[in-house]
Order: sequence, then structure tokens, then C-alpha cells
Amino acid sequence: MPPQISAFFRKLGGGIKGFSAAQRTLAILGVAVLVLGTVALGAWLSKPSYTPLFSGLKDTDANGIVEQLRKDNVPYEIANGGSTILVPEDKVYDERLKAAAAGLPSAAATGYSLLDKLGVTSSEFQQSVTYKRALEGELAATIQAMEGVKTAAVRLAIPEKSVFVDQTPDPTASVFVETQPGTTLSPDKVQAVVHLTSAAIENLKPTNVSVVDSQGNVLSSVGGGASGSSSKQAADYQQRTSDSVKAVLDSVVGRGNATVAVAADVTGESAQQRSETFTAAGGVPALSETSKTEQFTGTGGGAAGVLGPDNIAVPGGTTGNGAFESSDSTKNNAVNKVTEDRIIPQGAVKRQTISVAINQAAAGGVNLNSVRALVTAAAGVDPARGDVVTVEMLPFSTAAADDAAASLEAAKAEAEAAQQAELVKTLVVAGSILLAALALIVAVLISWKRRQKREPVDLGVGIEYGTIPEIGAGSAQAIEPPPATTAIQLPPPAPLPLPGAEALDVERRRAQVEAMVAESPARTADYLRGLMDDRQPV
Repeated sequence: MPPQISAFFRKLGGGIKGFSAAQRTLAILGVAVLVLGTVALGAWLSKPSYTPLFSGLKDTDANGIVEQLRKDNVPYEIANGGSTILVPEDKVYDERLKAAAAGLPSAAATGYSLLDKLGVTSSEFQQSVTYKRALEGELAATIQAMEGVKTAAVRLAIPEKSVFVDQTPDPTASVFVETQPGTTLSPDKVQAVVHLTSAAIENLKPTNVSVVDSQGNVLSSVGGGASGSSSKQAADYQQRTSDSVKAVLDSVVGRGNATVAVAADVTGESAQQRSETFTAAGGVPALSETSKTEQFTGTGGGAAGVLGPDNIAVPGGTTGNGAFESSDSTKNNAVNKVTEDRIIPQGAVKRQTISVAINQAAAGGVNLNSVRALVTAAAGVDPARGDVVTVEMLPFSTAAADDAAASLEAAKAEAEAAQQAELVKTLVVAGSILLAALALIVAVLISWKRRQKREPVDLGVGIEYGTIPEIGAGSAQAIEPPPATTAIQLPPPAPLPLPGAEALDVERRRAQVEAMVAESPARTADYLRGLMDDRQPV
């Protein structure tokens, strides 16, 4: 190993040995977090990208595909309650081909493919039912292709043609639609489903198509169209009329200063009406014209007699001249004939009443007749059918507005208090984290500074000392140790004045320390290092 690397590891080991218990714990936690983060990052980067292999599977098909994947040792994931199988992106096409070769997924035959299984011995009833099933399957597949539709099912009621009835009933259809989660069918899409179904079946009218969603809501009813039931049509009409009238009043008296209530009576059934109108065609020659004229002149033939007993005319016995003339003409003129068939849909308005209340405080100079005329025009009021419009100017109660304002102020104050509390909490947490980080940094700096100021101390291991002479009075100088492995006899000191009690105590302790150093140099060195660390100034 190169000396630079060896020196680095030696320094690193020495630094770790100098850590305290708390520092070693923090270092171990940091290394553990780093290792775990590296392992998690590597696992995430090495994880393959999964893509759907099949979706909308049945349980039996999903089981067969999973067995095929296990046999090929291909990792997979299951989602959407087992109806979707995910595999690595680079394995999608190979596994799809293998699944197709194994006949998976084995979906039931629908649409016109049902007609492929009909034999020459099939009865007329089987052919009729199979053809209807094929139409239903094709319509369901087409509706299911629309955006937002998850599954769809179509049921057709097509009456059989017969020569024994004068009039064949109209065909009807019902469509069941299940939408994607969080998706609702708009009225335009419902109309698209209705017209798509009615156009695919002969003599099927859009009003005879019913559409129901998975929540049980009737989106289009037979006879009512896509508007729904009569009650829903009435509610929609009332809402539209109220919005139109309120938009006009908001411009006149200001927003919130007028209330509008609309009550509409709509028809709950549909009807068909046929009318024929005949008018003379002016300036057109007659289609056909005939005339007949008869004339007679002659003598004889007296006047008619009187009836006798046997109802026999008795001649009067008189004669004379006679003449007869008769004319007859027939003309067939051209006539205009207009035949009109009308379908009266469900939801036609029979009568409506509109009530308008205006705030008296906000509409001082408003003319009620002008307001009534505006409301009549905006709502399409027809007096001939009994529509009624009532406009009154009344004082409005402000209790609800005051309560709403107070509630808004209280909610605003509560939101501000919650926001301030959250801010204080965030500041406390941030301050605690900052203080903890500063304390850790200070502790690391102190430890590093202490290690930098340490110096080796040579305590003279194995030195033998001679007898320690007695210290004269007033002597406070340290005695230098003799060279190693040398035993000398110190000369007696010159007579000095006797020291005080404090000086003797200091010299006694020093002598004890020197004796301890002579007996156990290593223990003394550790003790001195501890004293230096404890007394190191910050």
C-alpha cells in the first residue's frame, strides 16, 4: 500500500480513537444513513421500467398469463385489483406474442364474429338471435371506444315483422355505460350515444333509446330523450329561466338585491299529431271537366191524369205541344294538400309563474312596470297559456348577510391564528434544528482543536532516581532529573531559612507526584492528558 494511503488511514484511525462516546455514535449513525441511502438509490436506479402487458383481464385470463410469466422467469406486477399486469418494458412484445400463441386472453366472441359459428342447420330463431347479439356487441364496442367510457352494454328490442298485424311496434334500445373513475358523461356525449345507437338500427328513433350509467342515473329515457324525466326537465327549465331573469335584474338593481322564483308545469308524456290542410290552387287549370245537355220538343202526350183506385193514371183526355231542356257540368279542380306529422316531446311547458322580489333599499327609483316588462321578455311569458308574473318591491332582511359576514370574519381570524401558530411551530422546529446543528459543529470544533494542541510528553520511562534530598527553607525550585540509567547521590544542600507550612505542603505533593511518575509512567501520562483536555480553554 502506498505510504500516502497508509498515513491517511493511520490519521483516520487516530482521529476516530480520539472521538468521545457521543461523537462516535453520531459518526456511526451518519455512516449507516449514507450506506442505506446508497443502497436505496442503487435499487431504485437498477429497477426496470414496468409497462402494462394486458389490462381489463378476467380472473381466469390473469391466472393463465401469470403462470406463463412465471414459467419464463419474467418479473411482473399486478395492479387494478388483478385486472392489469405490468412487466418490464423490454419484455412486453415478446410476452404478448407468447400469450397470443397460448390463446390468452381468451375473451368471449362478440360482434359479427358470432356469425362465423352459424352452421347450415341453424334455425331461423337462432339466426335472428345471433344477429341481434352481433349488433349489440358491435354497438357496445363502438360506445366503449369513446373517451371516459370504461365498459358498455347494449340491449335491443326489435319486434318481429308479421303479416298478421296492421302496425308493427317501434324498436327500442337500452344502453348501460360504466365510466372511468372520476368521469361523468356530459349531455353532448349522451346525445352522441343516443344518436349512434338509433342510427345503427333500422326504424329506431332517438327518443326510443334509454341510457343508464353505473350509478343508476337515467341519462336518457324512452319518450323523454336525453333530458331525462319530466321532473328533471322542469327543474332544468326553472333554473335556466331563473338565471336569465336574475341576470337582467342584477344589471338593473345590483347583484344580491333581487330574488327570482320560477314554477313551471311541464308535460310528462310525449304524443304524435297528424294534420291535413287543403287549399285551392289559384291559376291552375282544372284536372278534368265534363258537361251534359239534353233537349226535347214534340206534340202529343197530354197532361198527366189523376191516379185511380188501382194506382193507374187516368188520362185527362187533352193533348198539346211540349219542350224539354237539361244541362249538367262537372269540374275537378286541383287542390293543394299538406299533411303534417308532429311529435310533441315530453317536457313542453304548459304554464309557468314567476315571482320577483326587489330590495326596497337598493331600488329607490326603479319603475315596477318596466321591471315587469323586462321579466316577461326574458322568461318568454305567454299570457295566452296562463303565465303569471309578479314583481314586488319589499324591504330585505339583513340578518343572514350579517351572520355570514360575522362567520367570514371569524373564519378569517381563525385562519390567521392557525397560520401564525403554524409559523411559530415552524420557526421553533427550525430554530431547534439550527441550535442542534450549531452545538454539533461547536463540539466537533472543540474536539478538533483539543487534538491539534496535544503534544507528546517524555516522562522518562525506566529512570532510576537516587534519594530525594530534603528541601531547605525558602527553596521553591524544581529539581532536574538526572540522565537516564544514572544513579547519583546529591550533595546536601546548604543551610537555608526554614520555609513556611504552605511551601512545605507544595513540596510534599511535588515529591509524591515524582514518586508516582517513577513507579507508573504510563498511568501518569494518561492522567495528565485527561487534565489537559478538561482544562483546555474554549
